[in-house]
Amino acid sequence: MLNSLRLKPKAERRLKSGHVWVYSNEVDITATPLKGMTAGDQVVIEAANGKPLGVAILSPEQLICARLISRDPRQTLDASLLVHRLQVALSSRDLWYPHQCYRWVYGDSDGLPGLVIDRFGDVVVAQISSAAMEHMREDIVNAIHKVAAPKAIVLKNDGKLRAVEGLEEYVEVVHGALEDDCAPLIENDTRFMAPVIHGQKTGWFYDHRENRAQLNRIVKGKRVLDVFSYVGGWGVQAANHGASEVHCVDASAQALDWVEQNAALNGVEDKLHCWEGDAFAALKQLRDSGERFDIVVVDPPAFIPRRKDIKAGELAYRRLNQLAMRLLTKDGIIVSGSCSMHLGDDRLPDILRLVGRELDREVMIQHVGSQGADHPVLPAIPETRYLKAVFARVLPTR
Repeated sequence: MLNSLRLKPKAERRLKSGHVWVYSNEVDITATPLKGMTAGDQVVIEAANGKPLGVAILSPEQLICARLISRDPRQTLDASLLVHRLQVALSSRDLWYPHQCYRWVYGDSDGLPGLVIDRFGDVVVAQISSAAMEHMREDIVNAIHKVAAPKAIVLKNDGKLRAVEGLEEYVEVVHGALEDDCAPLIENDTRFMAPVIHGQKTGWFYDHRENRAQLNRIVKGKRVLDVFSYVGGWGVQAANHGASEVHCVDASAQALDWVEQNAALNGVEDKLHCWEGDAFAALKQLRDSGERFDIVVVDPPAFIPRRKDIKAGELAYRRLNQLAMRLLTKDGIIVSGSCSMHLGDDRLPDILRLVGRELDREVMIQHVGSQGADHPVLPAIPETRYLKAVFARVLPTR
């Protein structure tokens, strides 16, 4: 029988509206003290009157101390439920992506908080960030086998969130073998090898797929700059879709090696030029050298990892976009991305407006994108929608 976690009066309102998070300050710690509870345990969430609201997994040391996995107080997270939710998630992705390259499981959105799974055809990479999911590691591997029967399974468990749960970091190929520690994928008719062992996160960022497709529509004959290029998701696709020249900037020499390898996979290596160094310094250097580009893509890491970082993060976005905008031709296009959940939807367009005014340029927003269908958004959980991509033409002031 599961232990209970009782909420304070009225604290159940968010759960009843469809959210799945419980904050530590919403718990009645007199009735059910968080102290002494164990990360990864499953508990029945109760309203202040004792009415059960569902089953949640615990992270008692965190601000978000519990996440609902079922609204049925009798339904615990077990091997059978794992298989069912993997099947449901798989069916929704296969509707959209025939190459079977996608984010298969997106945490809370797929009813599996603390678990991310990316699929690269016959290679599956799972990332576990919670104690509850770590306890079910073998069940997760078995469920992946049962549902998809991949040739290789990788556990890429090196995320910083693991430390908060008291979990060790490790990366392990638990089934099959990889080619050069990478996994092949196709995105927008472009071939890549994703560095699933030594790369960032699971090795690839599927979330910007639709935004990269938008870019591919307008790059023919253009000179393109891809800043924070990582393995070339934006830049290599631009070259493959007709850009006349592409420059990729990244601080990692290894990442730029992967860019060059991915360019060669598509026969566009002659169009590509790599710049190693800090993005801000590289943008200044390019400007001082008199370089100009028809399109500049800036897709940085999250500048606002926590709510308290909003002010500093917005200043960083403003500085970055100003440097990028200075490199545009007189009617060039900036593609400005953000993966910061805490950056409001209206803030990035407004930052571009401010930068345009500072440079005496007219900013015309032509497209605003978000994450693709393999990162589904739950309306009751606004935090599941985090990605922004603003496409703006930058003209001389009228």
